[in-house]
Amino acid sequence: MQHLTLLTLSLTLIATICFAKSPYQSVLQHSRIRGRQHGPNVCAMQKIQGTDKKYFTNCKQWYHRKICGKPTVISYECCPGYEKLPGEKGCPAALPLVNIYNTLGVVGAATTKMYSERAQLREEIEGPGSFTFFAPSNQAWAALPNEILDALVSNVNIELLNALHYHMVNRRLTSEDLKHGSAFPSMYQDFNLHIHHYPNGIVTVNCARLVKTDQHATNGIVHVVDRVITAVTNDVHTFIDTDDDLETLRNAVAAAGLTQMLESDGHYTVFAPTNEAFEKIPPEMLNRILGDPVALKDLLNYHILKNMQCAESITSGTPLETLQGTVLEVGCDGADMTLNGKAIIQKKDQLGTNGVVHYINELLIPDSAKTLLELAQGSAVTTATKLFVDAGLGSHLSGSEALTILTPQNEGVTMTGDLKKLLKNHILKEQLSSGSLYYGQELETLGGIKLRVFVYRNSLCIENSCIVAHDKIGRFGSMFTVDKVLTPPMGTIMDVLKADNRFSLLVGAIQTAGLTELMNQAGPHTVFAPTNDAFSALPKADLNKLMSNPKELASVLKYHMAKEILVSGGVGSHTRLKPLQGDKLELNMRNQTVYINKVPVVEADLMATNGVVHAVGAIIKPLRKSNRFTVHEDRINHLTLLYITYSTSYDYLYCSFISVLNVHT
Repeated sequence: MQHLTLLTLSLTLIATICFAKSPYQSVLQHSRIRGRQHGPNVCAMQKIQGTDKKYFTNCKQWYHRKICGKPTVISYECCPGYEKLPGEKGCPAALPLVNIYNTLGVVGAATTKMYSERAQLREEIEGPGSFTFFAPSNQAWAALPNEILDALVSNVNIELLNALHYHMVNRRLTSEDLKHGSAFPSMYQDFNLHIHHYPNGIVTVNCARLVKTDQHATNGIVHVVDRVITAVTNDVHTFIDTDDDLETLRNAVAAAGLTQMLESDGHYTVFAPTNEAFEKIPPEMLNRILGDPVALKDLLNYHILKNMQCAESITSGTPLETLQGTVLEVGCDGADMTLNGKAIIQKKDQLGTNGVVHYINELLIPDSAKTLLELAQGSAVTTATKLFVDAGLGSHLSGSEALTILTPQNEGVTMTGDLKKLLKNHILKEQLSSGSLYYGQELETLGGIKLRVFVYRNSLCIENSCIVAHDKIGRFGSMFTVDKVLTPPMGTIMDVLKADNRFSLLVGAIQTAGLTELMNQAGPHTVFAPTNDAFSALPKADLNKLMSNPKELASVLKYHMAKEILVSGGVGSHTRLKPLQGDKLELNMRNQTVYINKVPVVEADLMATNGVVHAVGAIIKPLRKSNRFTVHEDRINHLTLLYITYSTSYDYLYCSFISVLNVHT
C-alpha cells in the first residue's frame, strides 16, 4: 500500500508539472502538492530565516531547504485566491470577489489601499473597468526611503497619484499573460511596465518580485509586489553616460564602439564597474587592455549578459552567458547578489528601457583579455609560473606572440639546471585549443623539438604529460595545465634502454632474441621493460634456460611489447593492450601506480622517439583465467521501482523520485 501511495504521488506530480502553462504555475502547483496534506488549497511556502521573504517552493528548493545559500523554514498558507474558514481544515473558501480597492485590504496591501484613498484613486478602482494593479506590499512602502515617501505623500494629488497610476495597466493581466520580456503601457503617460518571467517561476515587474499573484477582483486583478516601482525612461547607456562614478567605464564603452548597442532595443544586464573597480587593476595591465581594442571589447562584453537578470530573480548560483561568449555565475548570498561567488555588487536593479544595470566594485577580466603570464598567475599553477619567469621566459609569456604554454601542476616542482632548459620545451610555437589536437599530431616548441599528441578514451596527453584542466585561452596564447613536467623523447627505445644501467640484462636479452632492429624501427612501441632485478628474481636455472633459447626468449619479450604508444596517463581502471605475442595484457591504475597483469610499474613514461618504456620489477606472466559467476535475475534483492527525472528546457524544475524496494522472488 505504501508503494502504491508513492507511485500515485509521483504520477500526480508529473501530471501537474507537465500540464502547467508557465514556470510560475509549475512552482505554484508543486507548492500546492506539498501543502495538500494540510487541507484543500494550502500552499507550502519557504521563508528565509531571519527575513520576511517567502517563496513558493520548487523541487530543488524543497529538498535543499535553502534559498540564496540561507536556510529556510516551511510554512503552510492559503494559496492565492483562497481563505480559511473557522473549524475547517485548509483553505476551503474562495476569497469574496470584490472591487480592487477592497481587495487591496485583504491581500497584504493595506498601505497601498490607504494611499489610493489619499490620492483620490479610490473612486477609480472601486468603479467599472478592467484594471491590473501591481500593488506594493505593506513592507514595500515601509522600505521606501523617507525622503522619497515624504515627496510623494506631500503632493498627493500629483506625485502620489502618478506613482500609483504607474503601478496600473488598463486591462486585466493574469500571471499567464505576464510573458518573459513583455511590456505593457501603464496608466501614467503610457510609460511601459517591463515584465520578466524567469525559468525558476519568479515573475518581476520593473525588477519588483510578484509575491502574491492573481488576486481577482470584480473590476480587474491585483498582483502584490515587493517594492514601490518607478517610471523607466532612459536606456542603460544613459546610466553609464550620466553617472560620474562610471566615468572610466563610459570612456571604455566609447573606445570599444559599444555605445550604439547599449542604446538599442534589447534586454541586457550590465554589470557596471565603478571608477574604483578600474583603479584596483595594476596600471600596466589596465593600460594594456584599454589600448587594445580586441581585449577591451572582450573585457566589456564579459560584463554584459545576453538576457535581463533582475536581482530578485536569483535564488541560487546560475551560469549565465555573456556577450563575450563565456559564462558568469550569477548567484546570491542572503541579501547580496554575487558574481562568480563574490559579493561585489554595490547597487542593484537600475532599470532602463532596454535592460538593467548593477554597479560592481571589482573589474571582471576574462581570460581572453589576459597575457599568458596573467593567465598563469591567476590560476592554480602559480609555483610553476614562477619557474618560467626564473628560467628567463617571462618576456615570451607577457608579449604578443601566439604561443601555448604547458604548465605543470604545482606539486613537487622545483627549479634545477635541467628543468630550466626543459621549460623552453613546455612552450609551443602556436596558439592552440585542446579540442583541436589529434592523435599523432606533432607540436613544435621554442626549444626546437617536436612533441607528439596522444589521445586516449579519458585522457589527452602531450608526450608523458596529460592535460588535467580546461584550457585557458588568452589574448595571444593558451595555457594547458598538465599533470607533470614533460619529458621529451631521447633516442630510440634501444637508446633509452642502453642509457639506463637497470636494463643491461634486458638489452642483452633483446640482442640474443634478435629484436634489436625491431626496437630501433619507427614503431610505435610500448615496452614494459623488466629491470635487472626482475631477471635476477627468476630461479638461476630458469634464467639460464631462457637465455639459451632465443626463440622462447623472443616469445617472452614480445609479451612485454605492444605496437602502440600507451603512456601512464592513458591507463584507466580496466585498460587492455594487445602484445606482440600472447593474450591481452590487463592494465589498471591504483594509488598512482600502473599495474600490468598485477605487476607494478616501478618507473613509467621513459619517452623514446619511436615509443615509450615503462620499467617493471618482475617478468610479466599471463593471468590465470577465473570462472565467472552469473547473477540470476530471480536472486536480485533490490529493484529500483521508480526513478523519474523531470527537467524542462529552462531547467526551472528538477524532480527525482526514487523508491528502492526489497523484492524476493
